[in-house]
Amino acid sequence: MKKILSIIGILALIGLGSAAYIYSLLFSSPFQHTETAYVYIDKDDTADSIRNKVQTAGQAKSMNGYDLMSKLKKYGDKHRTGRYAIKPGACMYNLVREMNNGIQVPTKIIIPTARTVEKVTGVIARSLMMDSISLASTLKEQMETLGYTKETLPALFIPDTYEVYWDITPENLLARLQKEHEKFWNAERTAKAKQAGFTPNEIATLASIVESETNYEPEKATVAGLYINRVHKGMLLQSDPTVKFALQKFELRRILFEHLAVDSPYNTYKYAGLPPGPICIPSKKGLDAVLNYEHHDYLYMCAKEDFSGSHNFAIGLAEHMQNARKYQQALNARGIK
Repeated sequence: MKKILSIIGILALIGLGSAAYIYSLLFSSPFQHTETAYVYIDKDDTADSIRNKVQTAGQAKSMNGYDLMSKLKKYGDKHRTGRYAIKPGACMYNLVREMNNGIQVPTKIIIPTARTVEKVTGVIARSLMMDSISLASTLKEQMETLGYTKETLPALFIPDTYEVYWDITPENLLARLQKEHEKFWNAERTAKAKQAGFTPNEIATLASIVESETNYEPEKATVAGLYINRVHKGMLLQSDPTVKFALQKFELRRILFEHLAVDSPYNTYKYAGLPPGPICIPSKKGLDAVLNYEHHDYLYMCAKEDFSGSHNFAIGLAEHMQNARKYQQALNARGIK
């Protein structure tokens, strides 16, 4: 009897030891990293590649717990894409459970101010699982449904930092961007645009011109007021940045008569009114500068001859020509062509 009890005791100890070992594998942290690391799992990953990503990201000293948990959860080739966090001190039980259930953490994307939609889609795609080609293709397919043309599409983007899931689809991303667009264009901003005589897309077009004309924040509302005055008077906008856009020569530092001959609806020296769409993706500050434009009588502007980035403004043509001559002389003195 004593022998039987002894055997039972030994087996119990073995059972307890095994249970303790298994508990340790699943709930003790094998990771050695000191800051939160992330595992990015895409649709092409396999059981082996996911295992390697977890080990590398978390600097795991042992993967025994991962292997056991993966077997228990039957996790591996059938997986959920996404961005998963491995916090310092994380255990394999929680990590595999989160990956198996698709409990991922969002990532941040930056919608930048940029010259072209292609530039923006490239920046976005580099931060997500999607590629820029699929995003551009979806944009083209849904552009009309979203209420845009190729020319007005830059107005969709409201530059900011947004949180989305890393494996978000192009369709869902566009829906999110449209939602952010509608959020920005609230009742107050829409009313201001209407009061000025413009649609939100036209405000974006004006803002793109203003921001291409000046980086000097204090005078953006002044520049906006000038162009709005010209539009309301039926005058040519005569904006140099629109000519650069028409030529797709953004590096030009000096606009010559030969450049002004380009036959394009974006050539505001040739065609009155606003161009067909934004010539860049303007910032929130740029949009608000136009919505809160300065009320004045200026119709002309010219870059200051000190190359400070600010402008001389004028009501009449004679004063403007004096300002223009000073600037041209400064260009000639510096040999800028």
